[in-house]
Amino acid sequence: MKKAGSNAFTLSPQKWVNTTNAKEIYVKVGRGGETFAHKDIAFKFASWISAEFELYIIKDYQRLKDDENLRLSLSWNLHREISKINYQIHTDAIKEYLLRELTNEQLSYKYASEADMLNVALFNKTAKQWREENPDLKGNMRDCASINELLVLANMESYNAVMISKGMEQKERMIELRKLARMQLLSLEKLNSIGFKSLEDKTK
Repeated sequence: MKKAGSNAFTLSPQKWVNTTNAKEIYVKVGRGGETFAHKDIAFKFASWISAEFELYIIKDYQRLKDDENLRLSLSWNLHREISKINYQIHTDAIKEYLLRELTNEQLSYKYASEADMLNVALFNKTAKQWREENPDLKGNMRDCASINELLVLANMESYNAVMISKGMEQKERMIELRKLARMQLLSLEKLNSIGFKSLEDKTK
């Protein structure tokens, strides 16, 4: 009997799987059959053949991992750049819409629902107006809102409930909600800006 550990010892992949119930090896039998193994097993098999072949396998594996890491790095940088662009677009939108005062018409209008009143206080338009302006977009205005806007909207809903319980008129509540939206969105955008700067410093 030939001893395991010597190069003369043989054990087919299929017998290895059947004998040890190994999950690290996959054997496809028949025409076009293939054998796949965990990298550690593949490395040891290469060393069993020759040191030169082992070095070749290791170097080729490292090359594949380097290529993979490069693709992941490029993808991460792309997402970061897109996030920075979206952040700038969102900041510009705040400057254009949120920092200006609500019109007398917006304040005086009797909104049919509290949801529409909140939409105008935060987004400067009702759900119907948004839909007319964006007929090709799926979902509704809130589905297309940013994370910051949704967070502020949740706070506005809670604050609005408190003001309703105090008997405040809709116009008065709308003014207060606008102040809250402006303050909180600007604070969140400032935090985003600090986060991007910190991220950039870490990647330099």
